[in-house]
Amino acid sequence: MTTSSSSAQDGAAAPEAFDAIEVIRLKRDGHRIDDARIDWVVDAYTRGVVAPEQMSALAMAILLNGMDRAEISRWTAAMIASGERMDFSGLTAPDGRRLATADKHSTGGVGDKITLPLAPLVASYGVAVPQLSGRGLGHTGGTLDKLESIPGWRADLTNGEMMRQLSEVGAVICAAGSGLAPADKKLYALRDVTGTVEAIPLIASSIMSKKIAEGTGTLVLDVKCGSGAFMKDEASARELARTMVDLGRDAGVDTSALLTDMSVPLGLTAGNALEVRESVEVLAGGGPADVVELTVELARAMLAGAGITGVDPAENLANGKAMDVWERMIAAQGGDPHAELPVARHTDAVTAETDGVLTELDAMAVGLAAWRLGAGRERQGQPVQAGAGMELHVRPGDHVRAGQPVMTLHTDTPERFDRARQALEGGWAVATPDDAAAAALRERSVVLDRIG
Repeated sequence: MTTSSSSAQDGAAAPEAFDAIEVIRLKRDGHRIDDARIDWVVDAYTRGVVAPEQMSALAMAILLNGMDRAEISRWTAAMIASGERMDFSGLTAPDGRRLATADKHSTGGVGDKITLPLAPLVASYGVAVPQLSGRGLGHTGGTLDKLESIPGWRADLTNGEMMRQLSEVGAVICAAGSGLAPADKKLYALRDVTGTVEAIPLIASSIMSKKIAEGTGTLVLDVKCGSGAFMKDEASARELARTMVDLGRDAGVDTSALLTDMSVPLGLTAGNALEVRESVEVLAGGGPADVVELTVELARAMLAGAGITGVDPAENLANGKAMDVWERMIAAQGGDPHAELPVARHTDAVTAETDGVLTELDAMAVGLAAWRLGAGRERQGQPVQAGAGMELHVRPGDHVRAGQPVMTLHTDTPERFDRARQALEGGWAVATPDDAAAAALRERSVVLDRIG
């Protein structure tokens, strides 16, 4: 047996460029973190060199002292550099035409099924839509959970399958691969248990590192505010939207945002199969006015970013072209677009006690009720009920009569009804406003502002 005198030296770990405590102290004391230290700390945390408790301290310092635009941009770039980056620059249609790409990201809400009609609608105009989505957690529903209520549909595609579907169909909604921004996945889990989720620099870099790594040419953000949104007030939502638009543009992605209302649930359903059914109604030229409005406005922004202007996206909802893409998209991923959707085994109606007008319908209350009925999950990996959720029969501003159903609860497990009803207590109200006030409630636009 022989040994090498230099083996111990050769096997020694290379010294780290910086020290975690030094970086923490910089931000703790209100200073900027320079590019080299940002690059190092994100990479070192991903490699396990920076301990979770050290990154927790840094995240808290960022929450308390903030970051400037250059810091956030560099932090986002470092998150992207931790993994792979997709490239759609060579994507072509079967006829050889080069395809522009456009994507949408929502910050999440109640009844937010917009991705389902939006992706095929935009694709019906010849723009490829690579929509990498996730599953729900808590009161906000997940796009993949909704689509998995369609018999046979599968979320997990290889990169090759995704590229082929984009070329042949024009739209794909699927799970994001684990190779995109792995630093974000690790940091997100840490933020969730350390009280640092609310840090806008970390929210913005978390979202944008994944969306930029996805490689789309145009990105439209749907930033929600209100009781059912992550950002409860309009000022915070506006700051987040502006920060993310700046990040996208700094990275060379055409980025804009819509600021939208999430004080009231979107549409008339919250729950997986229930929302798919409503999305199909929109694709068939019907559906609730607010869902149609937001779908059309987001489509208009995505198409404009891809160079298509002067069209009214509502036309392709009315003429069936978007529905054609939807059916091909679902079938391409193994689903049957014509199959019967799951229906919950039990329902329970919530009725009005007096005549009047529905003046309040709180999105958070509805979202929590749907979650408690089995439409959502408390932890990652927990199963959901495809048919569970909430069906709304009236919107704010609508007149109701005593005894009239205001909403119906759906679940396979009726023992959940009591807790769902508890979530709704104080979350809706019937009153007698004057006609003008009732009309204002009915006519409120879901789009509050456009940024970028």
